[in-house]
Amino acid sequence: MVMNMEMEPESLKSVFDPLFESMSEARAAFTAELMPREVGRITSIAPGIAKISGLPGVGFEEVLKFPDDLYGIAFNIDEKEIGAVLLGDYSQFHAGDEVERCEHVMDVPVGKGLIGRIINPLGQPMDGLTPVISSERMPIERVAPHIMDRYPVTVPLQTGIKVIDALIPIGRGQRELIVGDRQTGKTAVALDTILNQHNQDVLCIYCAIGQRASGVARVVSVLREKGALEYTIVVVTEGSDPPGLTYIAPYSATSIAEYFMEQGRDVLIVYDDLTHHARAYRELSLLLRRPPGREAYPGDIFYIHSRLLERATHLCPELGGGSLTALPIIETEAQDISAYIPTNLISITDGQIYLSPSLFELGMLPAVDVGKSVSRVGGKAQHDAYRNVAGDLKLAYSQFEELETFARFGARMDEDTRRTIEHGRRIRACLKQPEYCPVSVAEQIIVLIAVTEKLFDSIPLEAMIDAEKAARDVVAEVPVELRHHLDGAGKLNDEEREAIIGSLRKALSRFSKNEKSG
Repeated sequence: MVMNMEMEPESLKSVFDPLFESMSEARAAFTAELMPREVGRITSIAPGIAKISGLPGVGFEEVLKFPDDLYGIAFNIDEKEIGAVLLGDYSQFHAGDEVERCEHVMDVPVGKGLIGRIINPLGQPMDGLTPVISSERMPIERVAPHIMDRYPVTVPLQTGIKVIDALIPIGRGQRELIVGDRQTGKTAVALDTILNQHNQDVLCIYCAIGQRASGVARVVSVLREKGALEYTIVVVTEGSDPPGLTYIAPYSATSIAEYFMEQGRDVLIVYDDLTHHARAYRELSLLLRRPPGREAYPGDIFYIHSRLLERATHLCPELGGGSLTALPIIETEAQDISAYIPTNLISITDGQIYLSPSLFELGMLPAVDVGKSVSRVGGKAQHDAYRNVAGDLKLAYSQFEELETFARFGARMDEDTRRTIEHGRRIRACLKQPEYCPVSVAEQIIVLIAVTEKLFDSIPLEAMIDAEKAARDVVAEVPVELRHHLDGAGKLNDEEREAIIGSLRKALSRFSKNEKSG
């Protein structure tokens, strides 16, 4: 090649840089060819798993590369054989096929490019859009934050659901279990919570674990229709997916959430549901010939959920102050919350929201059983205004439920008992709420003031829906400074409370039975 030696330095750079780059690529490719590859062979295939021989250096949970660029995870490391969990379509595999070590553990892409996307646990898009853009990856299995790295739960996570925010409050960084039988509205509670994070600067992750495709499509449709997909990441495994994908789904979703938490963001993650996760792990364990225990679950079934949920926390300010709030969902059979997996999760989490099929059948939606539900942390993070107006509400409602059961036997009641029951029926009517209609903090506090002051007691039950709407409309009439307090910024003083009660009396007067009879 003949060159003019009087060329400018920039011109010389443009000539030599591509040459050096191509030489570097060729050297890297040549070096890769010379590097020793550790290759094993499949000895047997079963649904979702493979037995492999010939990989003496493989480590636990290391990624293995199978034919057709499919992957698996080394699960059982025995002396002569490896049991691997498959993460793709294994129908084309045969005994004798080569398996290669990847020399790294399973990881997932993380970053802002995932927001608004629907992906599988491997980070591959499932929404028919462009590939996920991400410059970083994180292992799906990570050590939970140390105790000294955690900070008290001090900020509420508003769900927009009156019965939860008032009586079973949740804080940012808490783990609150949603438990109940099939078809009692567990997913609806979680979706309402996601919808209520609009303009709250909370990133949401919905992890569908082994769900029906139609159910996932319905959830995504609601999120998209309500504009919630803009701040939500959806991680999906369907019922037809290999059990290995179902097993790693919540861990992948949690790693994605942790990336944002470590950036100082507040994150909400919903696991829907861990019943399918436990069953997938049981299936894999039995196929890999691990010893079965109670209900055929392996002995470490508690550990797989505890190491997942312990990753939800509120980080200390030195680490950015981000939080990860977990809402795991678990399914019970015949209202048996003392079953094996539900009791495991109740002992791991910081409280539970129990959804009763009996209340669901009576049309009490959301069907939250206040007596069996508890939040062990959220009360400390609840707004002062809530504590002012809802302090004795849970006790009054529980007393009403006992008296109502007693009254069904036809016993004669004195006037005080009758008034308690009538008041309790108004509380129950106010706690009803249609799904996908979260209520703001200010409107909730207004309604709770009306309930605790017994302003609804003279209103017929059939008029309660319109009366509650009229009470919520009072929010638009209050001064800006008072609205600031209603939004949870501080306590209501006596003057402010009296002003609100006066406005409520005026708004509700037209619904009163006494007013109509007059």
